[in-house]
Parts: sequence; structure tokens; C-alpha cells
Amino acid sequence: MQNLVRSGLATYRLTRLITRDTITAPLREKIWENHPPHSSKLGYVLTCEWCSSIYAASLLEISRIITPRWTARVETVLALSALAGLLTAYEDRD
Repeated sequence: MQNLVRSGLATYRLTRLITRDTITAPLREKIWENHPPHSSKLGYVLTCEWCSSIYAASLLEISRIITPRWTARVETVLALSALAGLLTAYEDRD
């Protein structure tokens, strides 16, 4: 159960990193120049959290097969970041 929660939070955080975070915006915009979201599947995937999450989860699972210890560490960092973000959003609501 602990691994499922960690993997779920890591997938959530990686998905947000791909689709929403400011730090990855320049990369998304560069891709959108050649693959606009309204006319390209690749561009659309970078805007759709539901769509991106399956690829993020798959990437983490494949990584776990290849390098389980490294992936566990990365997932822990992503999961902790997700928890911090969710708690901050909870505290900031009015």
C-alpha cells in the first residue's frame, strides 16, 4: 500500500510538472510551436493531465524495472513535493 501511495503521488507530481509547472513552460511552448495542442496529439498530451498521467506512470514503472532503487528515490522526492504542494494549497484556501 505504501508503494501505491508513493507511486500515485509521484505520478501526480510528474504529471503537473509536464502539464502545468512554470519551470517546464519554455519546453512546452517550444514543442507547441511545431505541435500545437489544438491540432496535434503530442501538443494535446502536454495540456491534458489525464492523458499525460498514463505516460508519467508508465515512465516510472519502466524505470522501476530497470533501476528500482534509483526510481524509488526519485518517486520519494516527487511524492514529498506533491504532498508539500497539496498542503500549501490546502492552507492557502479561504
